[in-house]
Amino acid sequence: MEQSDQEAEAELVPRRRRDRRGHGMRGPAVLPLDAGHRPPVPRSSRETFDRIMLDVVSAIDARWSDHLGLVEYAVEDTPDLPDDWDSGRVPLSSLVRGAGSRPTRLVVFRRPLEHRAADRADLEAIVLTVVVEQVAELLGIEPSDVDPRYPSDDD
Repeated sequence: MEQSDQEAEAELVPRRRRDRRGHGMRGPAVLPLDAGHRPPVPRSSRETFDRIMLDVVSAIDARWSDHLGLVEYAVEDTPDLPDDWDSGRVPLSSLVRGAGSRPTRLVVFRRPLEHRAADRADLEAIVLTVVVEQVAELLGIEPSDVDPRYPSDDD
C-alpha cells in the first residue's frame, strides 16, 4: 500500500502544536524519575519560622529546663497592640511570668522578626537573639551565659 504524495509530505513537515492564546507548551517539562517520586513541597514562611523557633527553643530548653521550670513557648503572627499604643516600636516578643499553676509564657512575634531579616541566616540569628534575651531576663543572668551563640559586645 503506497502513500500519496500529500501524506508523505505531511510526515516530513513538523506538526504545529496547538498553542491557544500564546501561553506556550503545556504540561510538565520534566517527568518524575519514578512513579512514586514527587518534588518537595516548598515550605511556607510560617513553617520555616516554626522550624527555626523549634530548633532554638529545643537547644535552650535542653540546657536550662531545670532552672526554667514550666515555660510555654508560642509563636504569633503579630502582637495585639492597644489603640493608645504611642511607641514607634513594635514588640518582637512577650514574656509573661507564671504564677501558681500557670506556666511562664514566652511569645515570639513572627512578622516583625521576618520584616527585619534579610535572609534565612539573618532570621535564625534574630530569633536566637530574641529568645536568648527573654530567657536571660527570666533567669536573671547575662544572655551570653544562656547560649554561647549569642553575639557578645565585642562582635
